[in-house]
Amino acid sequence: MEGETIKIMNQDLVRLDRFDGSNFTRWQDKVRFLLTTLKIFYILDPTLAPLLEPKENDTPQVVAAKKKREEDELICRGHILNALSDRLYDLYTNTNTAREIWEALENKYKAEEEGTKKFLISQYIDFKFFDEKPFLPQIHELQVIVNKLKVLKIELPEAFQVGAIMAKLPSSWKGYRKRILHKSEDYSLEEIQKHLRIEEESRSRDKMVEESNGGTNKAN
Repeated sequence: MEGETIKIMNQDLVRLDRFDGSNFTRWQDKVRFLLTTLKIFYILDPTLAPLLEPKENDTPQVVAAKKKREEDELICRGHILNALSDRLYDLYTNTNTAREIWEALENKYKAEEEGTKKFLISQYIDFKFFDEKPFLPQIHELQVIVNKLKVLKIELPEAFQVGAIMAKLPSSWKGYRKRILHKSEDYSLEEIQKHLRIEEESRSRDKMVEESNGGTNKAN
């Protein structure tokens, strides 16, 4: 009885965002954790033997096992459907089994996610910093791409990100990049952002002084 109560009251166990077509891998991991905790994830195993029709000579143990399997199938299917948005619920509610729903979602949204991965990786590789824009917003823009990749289970080590930031600096920052790269110490993302902000402010001041001096010279 206690086990059945736990199965039914899943919202007290895990708070699931309803899947609306985005961040499939993250949603799938949460559902997998829930179903595993409830000991019904086995229903989605593609190697699971089909449920046999009941026979008159079935033993009480076989009858009980079949009944449990039917209940687990029903509960598993219900949990998956209830974790979908209304639009997707209506789309998959007529699909017969939990495994068919699970596989249909995988086939559609994992393929889309793979395309998203390639797009984001390409975005990250092609990203460049420009002198005409403030640096910190550009770094934050790059971090948004990193965070999106992380959701898709592509994690970039911090040292790699720092190196990538240095490599993406404009050509006018070539001397600064060389100075940083020749230093023996390793910088965290937070530290490199601080260094870049200081350098950018210093360059802005120098530019203002240069323009001011130029204006004074012209006046003279």
